[in-house]
Amino acid sequence: MTTRRGFLGGVLASGFVPAIGWADAGCPGFLNAARQPDGQYVLVGLTKDGAELFRLPIPDRGHAATAHPNRPEAVGFARRPGTFAYVVDCSSGAILHRLNSPEGRHFYGHGAFSQDGTTLFTTENDYELGEGRIGVWDVAAGYKRISEFASGGIGPHEIKRIPGRETLVIANGGIDTHPESGRTKLNIPTMQPNLTYLSPTGQILETVSLPQNMHMNSIRHLAVSNDGTVAFGMQWQTTSEAPALLGLHQMGKDLRLPELPQDIHHRMKGYVGSVAMTPDGTETAISSPRGGLVLVFDTQSGALLKTLEEPDVCGLGTLDNGFAISTGTGRFGAFEGAELSQIRKHDLQFDNHLVAVTG
Repeated sequence: MTTRRGFLGGVLASGFVPAIGWADAGCPGFLNAARQPDGQYVLVGLTKDGAELFRLPIPDRGHAATAHPNRPEAVGFARRPGTFAYVVDCSSGAILHRLNSPEGRHFYGHGAFSQDGTTLFTTENDYELGEGRIGVWDVAAGYKRISEFASGGIGPHEIKRIPGRETLVIANGGIDTHPESGRTKLNIPTMQPNLTYLSPTGQILETVSLPQNMHMNSIRHLAVSNDGTVAFGMQWQTTSEAPALLGLHQMGKDLRLPELPQDIHHRMKGYVGSVAMTPDGTETAISSPRGGLVLVFDTQSGALLKTLEEPDVCGLGTLDNGFAISTGTGRFGAFEGAELSQIRKHDLQFDNHLVAVTG
């Protein structure tokens, strides 16, 4: 059986270095930002069953990552209002490049690659103007920034590309912030979140807004299925009882807002931390670290299928038959049946997002 080290050593010794893909490199199944007991922040590579492959020190708290579509490379982002991102060689755990947001901008912790992997798109805040921007980076030129365009709203958080297309979908959370105010939210009474579909040049293809009585429900996190269904998780920004916290949408169709039994809805505490969908798109999961819950829905009907109680659970990733989870207490597990299995405990506090690495 060919090992990752043996494969790489062989091609280097031969003098022939082909383009190495994800399958060749034996890369992690997931990436997750985390914090060590000594306070050091790291980006961690995990196998599909939660074993640790590498951990890379990073200068401040990380948030999420995005994987290159063709080669074993990923970009890990700082948490808002961070200004750094790292390009990681996932076959070795080495850092290839550091990205810095331009003057007057900060990252929101998420990014997405174009279908061919030649371009990286990043969600950013123009904090003097209070406008959302999408940064455009040339991958072949060493991740050189080449352009930017409007996100279609304020506070763009997560960005995804629709599979098989160049269409981008952006969760414009609607919340204005400024680094001088830290993470303080400056416009809650007037915020207007939306879901915006953009071309790779910034043309608005469709904008989806929430009902006006939900305008303080910040659209934050996304998952996208192969048929173009977008699932988005929301975070309620006031003290009254939250409305729906999950939205489902396809371009050109009506927005769907699945409802929950009142007791479970109340336990979510108005907060969705991550969203994931099974590869076939039939099931959608959301997590609430504040409520210690993972909920799994039938994507087509919006019906609640099952729940998992797990303290400080937030990270969600996809597995062949369900979902993987990670927690702020360092636990990793598979939620494929009625209960959590394949549980591993790490000496880490995992951050919000367990990012599936696919190729």
